[in-house]
Amino acid sequence: MQAPVLSGPQYLREGLKLILSPGLRLFVLLPLTINLLLFGGLIYFAGHQFSQWLDALVPTLPSWLSFLTYILWPLFVVLLVLMVFFTFTLVANIIAAPFNGFLAEKVEVVVRGDDHFPAFSWAELLAMIPRTLGREMRKLGYFLPRATGLFILSLIPVVNVVAAPLWLIFGVWMMAIQYIDYPADNNKMSWQDMLAWLREKRWQSLGFGGVTYLALLIPGVNVVMMPAAVAGATLFWVRENGNARAVNTPAHRA
Repeated sequence: MQAPVLSGPQYLREGLKLILSPGLRLFVLLPLTINLLLFGGLIYFAGHQFSQWLDALVPTLPSWLSFLTYILWPLFVVLLVLMVFFTFTLVANIIAAPFNGFLAEKVEVVVRGDDHFPAFSWAELLAMIPRTLGREMRKLGYFLPRATGLFILSLIPVVNVVAAPLWLIFGVWMMAIQYIDYPADNNKMSWQDMLAWLREKRWQSLGFGGVTYLALLIPGVNVVMMPAAVAGATLFWVRENGNARAVNTPAHRA
């Protein structure tokens, strides 16, 4: 019998295969295209503004400081790369939230054995935006106070030795919450009930969250692994019988 914690990598691997199927590629390509256009535009704008600033700065410098031009550009590029690295996942998750909800819905239909889902509808997608963005804000509200507490803990001498492993565990847990929430929300499970269900499946949740956390740390790969995580989380939901608990939930309180 497979250990519960080992099921996570399996769900993510199967999720990656699912998103490459013809019927689901659209929900991967659309948010990916939007994100690339957004970040491409921001990078172009930042580079253009920096170039103008540098052109205005250089004539005011004494000639012996002209070498700064060759230092400032590499520093700007490094700073830009770091900013993209640390903000891409957050921004991409917010932009892709409606698409991810839609993707989770279609993956669940396929996994349950009915792959004759309706064609993509912009009206249906637009109707999901307020709910999915609201749910993303709920995740942020869950994350920020706990992250603040861990940050404060990391500043306390001696006690801060436990901060690093706690940060890692919390990051893994948040990955499970981030992606399991899409099928849970589609099935009208409240936020608190979803957290309770994840705690019941603690080892499976940490296994899935751990492998997702590692995959999203890899630049370039994280672009594909985000929708794969949505599909994998939906497989997790279906196979771990999350719908049974959702059906027994009296109301959708999130």
